[in-house]
Amino acid sequence: MVSVSSRVQALAVSAFCVLVAVLAAVLVDGRLDRHWILRGMTLALALCCAALLAGDQSRRLRRIIVAVGLAMFGVVFPVTTTTWASPPEIDFALQVASDAEAAARKAGRSAITIDEVKAATTARGGAVGSPVDSRGADAFPLIVRADPAKGRPWACLSFTGLDAKVRPC
Repeated sequence: MVSVSSRVQALAVSAFCVLVAVLAAVLVDGRLDRHWILRGMTLALALCCAALLAGDQSRRLRRIIVAVGLAMFGVVFPVTTTTWASPPEIDFALQVASDAEAAARKAGRSAITIDEVKAATTARGGAVGSPVDSRGADAFPLIVRADPAKGRPWACLSFTGLDAKVRPC
């Protein structure tokens, strides 16, 4: 027999997992790839563990598995994917994107040019390249490096109008 307290407990844990998942997704900069598929799968697994919590809890091993599953899928995975979403090279690319957007707005344009991205990158001490060397650095996506002397790490930066999209290359 399933007790009312275990159902209330499962509902509270489910609400907590959804809250953590939503907060983790919102805390990441909107210009980054937010790993929606991974976040959705993690939330689904956390909710499955919460559903098991609502079931019969007569076995101790089952309670341990549910507790570990809830901790991993409800808290650890969402928090770590949020923490890893913005490494230093991605932060550099986001700053370059903000600078290029400011330059385009100041010039009264509704699109960002490659020259603005190059100027913003150079002003911050970085370098610009292209994923395909035959194109050169004259088409999006551009590779933005915080340190011109090193080939890696880098981030790919592309624009649609004034909207930037930053992702690891």
